[in-house]
Amino acid sequence: MNYQVADFVIRIKNSALARRKEVALPYSKLNLGIGKVLVKSGFLENIKEEEKDKKKSLKGTIKFEKRLPALTEIDIISKPSLRVYGGSTAISALARKGRRTIVVSTSQGVMTGREAKKKGLGGEILFAIW
Repeated sequence: MNYQVADFVIRIKNSALARRKEVALPYSKLNLGIGKVLVKSGFLENIKEEEKDKKKSLKGTIKFEKRLPALTEIDIISKPSLRVYGGSTAISALARKGRRTIVVSTSQGVMTGREAKKKGLGGEILFAIW
């Protein structure tokens, strides 16, 4: 696990495409924030913290609509080799490309691109999901 954000979202995507209802995920504050944003956006039903032998983990429940997963594709934008930062205008330009939800890490926490634009915030553009 070299890059925790990519690992987190790819585990969710792979579980959804394999038609799994639940997925076990590594715990971090950033992952928990991303999970809450995905629940709010409608890609996950819920995300819960679990603790086994004093080690925390997350368990996500994937949302299905008519036996099809709510998410089908993920585009990781910011990587360890090339971090991508943008203001509110850059975030809105990325979101215009189809029916994509942009996830951004800002100074006020992890949020969708739409929320960041409403607040006039910029930050690291983590990934796009649809």
